[in-house]
Amino acid sequence: MATSKAKKAKKPAAKSKPASKPKTTAAKVDKKAEVVAEKTAAKKKTESKKEEVKVITAPKPSGVKEFFARKFDASENILTIFKDTHIIGAILGEIIGVALITMIVMTLGLMNPLYFIFGYLVITLLVFRLSGANLNPIVTAGMLATRRMSAIRGVLYLIAQVLGAWLGFMIIKSFFQVGIDSGALDAETAVLPALTPASELTVATEGYSMFWPIVMVEFMGAIIIGFAFARALVYKKSAFTFSAIIAAGVFLALLFAVVICSNFFYTTENLFVMNPAVAFVYGLFPSSAEGFDALMQALLPMLVTYVIFPVLGGIIGFYVSDFASKMAGHELAN
Repeated sequence: MATSKAKKAKKPAAKSKPASKPKTTAAKVDKKAEVVAEKTAAKKKTESKKEEVKVITAPKPSGVKEFFARKFDASENILTIFKDTHIIGAILGEIIGVALITMIVMTLGLMNPLYFIFGYLVITLLVFRLSGANLNPIVTAGMLATRRMSAIRGVLYLIAQVLGAWLGFMIIKSFFQVGIDSGALDAETAVLPALTPASELTVATEGYSMFWPIVMVEFMGAIIIGFAFARALVYKKSAFTFSAIIAAGVFLALLFAVVICSNFFYTTENLFVMNPAVAFVYGLFPSSAEGFDALMQALLPMLVTYVIFPVLGGIIGFYVSDFASKMAGHELAN
């Protein structure tokens, strides 16, 4: 009897053994999960290290190549640029801005750059968030040459700048015509200020051409403007600082031209403009001549003076700024 009772007493203990199996199974599952988590974490670390190595070892353009490296969005091209409305706003900004600048040039003139600087500052502030406020083919050419702007955007900006100059010219010309028609202005004596072809100027000695001196004034002024804009790009997060640097650069270029023309050429005529879009409409577009040969003879000197050399000067100004930045150990501003 005692033996049978002992056997019966052992049965519950034997039944309790299966209860420990779930704990063992759960522990195994936890260990597996931990192993999997560790492997996943290790894998992620390895991948992240590989990515870091790729970033570190990625070849960066150096020397001359850095100046010609693309700095604009690679996805922007003729097929994608019109997919959103931002480019339309940018074009409108350039048209409005250049129209206002042309109106200032045709009314206040450029021989007193102190007035001009305030207008240029306000106009730049107005359109900065729309287009970046190029407002000058000199600047757009520099942006294209240093690959800060896609070719299609550059072409659209150049067209917009010429259209803006034409719009400003037509607005002022319309007011001028109203003054004549109303009798407020004398039709025989009242004339709008115009660019004087440098090849027609004579100073000191009769027949001495001032063509190349005026070309150099435009050329050096354009270098100043291009350099100032490239330096302003470093501060483009602040609209006022950006605009102030550009306006100061334009003021400096005009002041240089005024001092040279007044002190050495002894003239107060409009010999410079430093904006090919304004020059094209203001000085080149209204030109007329008898026959193609006469037209080319009149236009070519003005194209060289007010378009070709200023554009080259703007490009040089951008590259001078980039070279100075590189020598100072700074990254090139986009």
